[in-house]
Amino acid sequence: MVKFDGEEKIRDAFIHRSWSEQKSNDSWQIFKMVAEFVQGFEKLAAIGPCVTVFGSARTDPKHKYYKLAEEIAFKLTKHGYGIITGGGPGIMEAANKGAKAAGGKSVGLNIDLPFEQNPNKYIDSDKLVSFHYFFIRKVMFMKYSQGFIALPGGFGTLDEIFEAITLIQTNKIARFPIILVVKEFWHDHSKWLKNIVYLKEKNVTKNDLDLFTIVDTPDEAIKLINKFYNKYMLKPNF
Repeated sequence: MVKFDGEEKIRDAFIHRSWSEQKSNDSWQIFKMVAEFVQGFEKLAAIGPCVTVFGSARTDPKHKYYKLAEEIAFKLTKHGYGIITGGGPGIMEAANKGAKAAGGKSVGLNIDLPFEQNPNKYIDSDKLVSFHYFFIRKVMFMKYSQGFIALPGGFGTLDEIFEAITLIQTNKIARFPIILVVKEFWHDHSKWLKNIVYLKEKNVTKNDLDLFTIVDTPDEAIKLINKFYNKYMLKPNF
């Protein structure tokens, strides 16, 4: 049987609380959420055109995907784009490192976790924002990015990419480029979406499958970002 480290949170959810206790707890949570929104808006309001790079926090600096993320961010920065990441280690660190090496804006939207997530050292000191709430962090990604690039990652990377795809699919935000890098990694994901989710179950449309593009090289990714920026006037997504 799997034992969760957070069992105390499960037990806490079943504790009976009076209305006044629940109301007091919820009210304080609202204040904390508002404070995080304000902090994010104030720090990111004037960062300019940015591309977010997603990927695993567990990727070793010696891994080829780390090097790939670093190269992508370096080249994007040389084209005038700022780089936003989740602020942690692995692919996130690589992208911030590439942006820093190119002399560009290096933004980190860090999440407070009990394991593996500490801000990396390549984030600009005035562009590091830490969050307790995942959903507020996601709002900042969506609001201040005009393009997403995803390298191989786990549940967090998939969550963030599908969040972006869903918001575009439902017309909640503008259609910005979503680029998945490393065909070998993303091929089976794409195959499942096409053969099972679309063709078999009819849960998405054919056009929905065009909301993302899979490439292999930094130059291919940058070409797609440049094509988007040259076509549309840049502005926050909402």
